[in-house]
Amino acid sequence: MKFPDKVVVACRVLAHQGLARDVLGHVSLRTPGGMLIRCRGPRERGLLYTSAEDIHEVPLDGPYDLPGGYKVPAELPIHAETLRRHPGVNAVVHAHPPALVAADLAGVPLLPIVGAYDIPTMRLVRDGVPVYPRAVLIRRADLAAEMLEAMGDRPVCVLRGHGVTVTGTTLAQAVTRAVGLEHLARLSLDVVRAGGTLRPLPEADLAELPDLGAALNEEAIWRYLEGRSGA
Repeated sequence: MKFPDKVVVACRVLAHQGLARDVLGHVSLRTPGGMLIRCRGPRERGLLYTSAEDIHEVPLDGPYDLPGGYKVPAELPIHAETLRRHPGVNAVVHAHPPALVAADLAGVPLLPIVGAYDIPTMRLVRDGVPVYPRAVLIRRADLAAEMLEAMGDRPVCVLRGHGVTVTGTTLAQAVTRAVGLEHLARLSLDVVRAGGTLRPLPEADLAELPDLGAALNEEAIWRYLEGRSGA
């Protein structure tokens, strides 16, 4: 699969999994010349209907002169500043997952409440999920810098009243992380609605859970998500 096609699949998977409510959200993938990113076309239809024509390679620093009436997303600084500051990051997902946003606004934390049910997401939240507290469009480099300051060395940051930014060394890793976080948020909200209490698993149980490796945790889940979405 060509790199632009992978970005197309990533966008469609995120929408199919409910992480993009309508036309908002974007995905980027590092290239030698900058990044491939989903751009906004003259007939915008949202992530679910992303096509190869929507994916353009742009430099991290501009200028952004695109053909066919296309424009880079307003929040391109999320991607440009993240890729610039973190050379180990190759993919960035910015989405608007409703359960994740709702859980944060309700004060419902993302905790390692599950183990073998979803080991990669358990590991992702075990050390905490940072929150950027401003519900603003991140249209400038200084706002992206604020977000990255809140994010620290973590691969995820919830943007309060807005969405989420998730990074990965691969596109599959960034996408599966984002999907896993939204599933955990839904499960956490279900527990609270049922009158339950969110309790992190004991350390002894967490220590028993193996690292199943990228081939299963990321690549196989990516193929499953791709197949289920029909992308």
